[in-house]
Amino acid sequence: MQWNIVKERLDSLLESGKKNELRGALRMLNRVDIAQYLSELDTDKMLRVFRILPGEISSEVFSYMDDEQREKLISSIGDHEISALIDDMFIDDAVDFLEEMPDALVKRVLENVSPDTRKLINRFLSYPENSAGSIMTIEFCSIPMEYTVVQAMGEIKRTGLDKETINTEYVVDDGGRLVGTLPLRRLISADDSAAVKDIMDSNPITVGTLDDREAVAETVRRYDLLAVPVTDKERRVVGIVTADDIMDVMQAEATEDIEKMSALTPSDDAYIKTGVFTLVKNRLPWLVLMLVLSIFSGLIISHYEGMITGMAAIGVALTACIPMIMDTCGNCGQQASTLVIRGLATGEIRPTDAFKVLWKETRVALLVAVVLGIVCFCIQRFIFTRALIVSLSISLSMIFAVIFAKIVGGLLPLGAKALKLDPALTASPLITTISDTCSLVILFVLASMILL
Repeated sequence: MQWNIVKERLDSLLESGKKNELRGALRMLNRVDIAQYLSELDTDKMLRVFRILPGEISSEVFSYMDDEQREKLISSIGDHEISALIDDMFIDDAVDFLEEMPDALVKRVLENVSPDTRKLINRFLSYPENSAGSIMTIEFCSIPMEYTVVQAMGEIKRTGLDKETINTEYVVDDGGRLVGTLPLRRLISADDSAAVKDIMDSNPITVGTLDDREAVAETVRRYDLLAVPVTDKERRVVGIVTADDIMDVMQAEATEDIEKMSALTPSDDAYIKTGVFTLVKNRLPWLVLMLVLSIFSGLIISHYEGMITGMAAIGVALTACIPMIMDTCGNCGQQASTLVIRGLATGEIRPTDAFKVLWKETRVALLVAVVLGIVCFCIQRFIFTRALIVSLSISLSMIFAVIFAKIVGGLLPLGAKALKLDPALTASPLITTISDTCSLVILFVLASMILL
């Protein structure tokens, strides 16, 4: 589908006022594409097109619109339209929308929905942010364990249209406690007279309402689930977290980690829509911190100023190799920290694996350091024609500094995880700053021991 051609056709129908034809054309589009089209219109046209959409489509389209467009739309429509729109949405989509809206708009929405919907929304909003309860949906299929297959199929046909997914049925006892799960494929293939409790999976994977959403995403990934049931303390099923919500969580967590690894305060706002002062506020504290930490590098150089200025040839050689050693060590530390952070994120590595990581990174560091030390020696000796003792001093500094950077880069994320901090906070440029400072200490200490 060529979007430009489709958009031109929709624009033409909108401008000519052919509402019925426009409605028919919109029906043929995917809900995501309709949301994209609305995002490209001004507020007046967006409102006109949205009101043309049939009720069963408009709520789905609304859930795919961005926060700014949804806020404009809610601010422009009447109270009755708000009530119909929110009541038609899946409850988790409605909650996601309200969490990003200004308080005044949230109040107006809650005042114009049905009492039952308001009660549900308030219950979801009461869950801690980033918990399983805050991202779950209550539109799932539950089946009593005493049902037969034919009874279960009848229940699905009766209620399935209003559920977010029917791929998995959740089998409950008389108290609503989860006792098993039943894939729809197995249910369809079973004999009509078979009992649900005899064909269900009796050891379902579950998460709690207060579990962190990142842990929920890891559970879904680990067990290859399309949805995971959320249970309360009494093991009653209160909702499910579906794969589409998990994808949103993984995208948000990956974005947050990237921002932290780049020394940025995480933000939920899109870059283009974020104000300049907000961007400055998110960046400046970390830059100031790195600037303060870099003072130690200057203090080290100042401390060895006598060596640099007192012996001209050696001073020039040491000064010239500082960027090479600092950059190499920063890169080495960042490589190690990146792999460990990824291992922690996927569950492959745990803080208790510190000695395993130390042993592995030490061996890797020794091999890498020796190769880099030899290359460094050759550069100093044959390209810059330094004296043998000076070249040896610099190459030994490179070896020890690389070993230190690799080990620190591997262990620092584990330490952060053990302290219940985000390991991404220890990534570049923090690792680089630490490596820079320590590599200077190693360089000048070794140089003073060998050359003086």
